[in-house]
Amino acid sequence: MSMPRQPEPGQGPEPPPERAFEEVAEAVRTDPLDSLSVLGASWKWALGSALVTLIAGILILVWPNETLHVLAILIGLYLLVAGVFRFVSAFSRGEHGERWPTLLAAVVFVVAGVLCLRGPQQTITFLALLVGVVWLVSGMLGACRAVVNKDLPHRGFTFAIALLGVVAGIVVLCLPIESAVALTRLLGLWLLLLGVAELVGAFAIRSALRRA
Repeated sequence: MSMPRQPEPGQGPEPPPERAFEEVAEAVRTDPLDSLSVLGASWKWALGSALVTLIAGILILVWPNETLHVLAILIGLYLLVAGVFRFVSAFSRGEHGERWPTLLAAVVFVVAGVLCLRGPQQTITFLALLVGVVWLVSGMLGACRAVVNKDLPHRGFTFAIALLGVVAGIVVLCLPIESAVALTRLLGLWLLLLGVAELVGAFAIRSALRRA
């Protein structure tokens, strides 16, 4: 009489199909790109980005008489953190073609942040030019994404925020700024406006997710 075959040492019984499917699903859920996609599409992530902008605007406004070096550090840190938020948000786009404007904007923010933090030799003109270019380029990229992607949620509001960024960049680039105090007030006010707009957008995303 043949004996039943015993499993080899170190090997257990094969998991049932349901268990195997759950393991595959768990592997998909833990994929880094999938995690970035879920995180970037979260309204809480958009809320965090808005709070970063608001806090940066408040900090810049409450220290209007600080040195240019302190102002450069505040602006540089804001640009770096905002670039990270935009980088993660780019992976919430379903198609690769929809990601490149947000990814490019994230690169612009990070590079500008590094330039702001590179040393104490910045001038008023350099900081104004740098921030103006960042807002102008990122605003144009955001407006382009809103125009091209007709299925973008809250497309009109996204376009409005991008347009606000374009206007902010043009104002900073065109107005003559001769002192750190003037630059501080201008940048602080624009950051507050942009932060409020992003805050409204974050709650709009939450409403859309709840309806869905």
